[in-house]
Amino acid sequence: MKTCPNREAALSLLKKYNSEPYHIRHALTVEGVMRWYANELGFSEDADFWATVGLLHDVDFERWPDEHCQKAPELLAEIDCSPEFVHAVCSHGYGICSDVEPTEVMEKILFAADELTGLVFAAAKMRPSHSVRDMEVKSLNKKFKDKRFAAGCSREVIRTGAERLGWELPELMEKTIAAMRTCEDDVNAVMEPLEV
Repeated sequence: MKTCPNREAALSLLKKYNSEPYHIRHALTVEGVMRWYANELGFSEDADFWATVGLLHDVDFERWPDEHCQKAPELLAEIDCSPEFVHAVCSHGYGICSDVEPTEVMEKILFAADELTGLVFAAAKMRPSHSVRDMEVKSLNKKFKDKRFAAGCSREVIRTGAERLGWELPELMEKTIAAMRTCEDDVNAVMEPLEV
């Protein structure tokens, strides 16, 4: 079993360096998504590790966007994160802001799903329900093809992520929507007081 900091310490570190509600929401969403993937793909004994990496993957982004994934090791050292934990966090920026390559299954999932969660969230906000509960791959794919929609979400990264996993894009979309459904209510409950 892989070791990771306890959630209280991880959340405290996240909030120490992140105050924007959007960044907190994204971290909590990716945490939930990574936990779902760990359980779904047969890595449930490492679900806490996967989830905590998800929670802290952007720990340095809000304050040091130009040093994203470069500053992270220093911050993660504050809570004694293991080298494999730091590697996993830094690997999600591979080819963009990091030369740490995602090699483990978990790292490939994080690389693929991280960017996609942003697109899914943006698409969900446009729905009458404002939710992923009733979202289908077909409607997400339409948004994916519209380059103007959520233009900050890199389609290339999402495509590359799916390829690294050996998955077709619709499979990655379907799984990530399913993962986001499982954590949406919990994330909303935490975020509601912060987004007033």
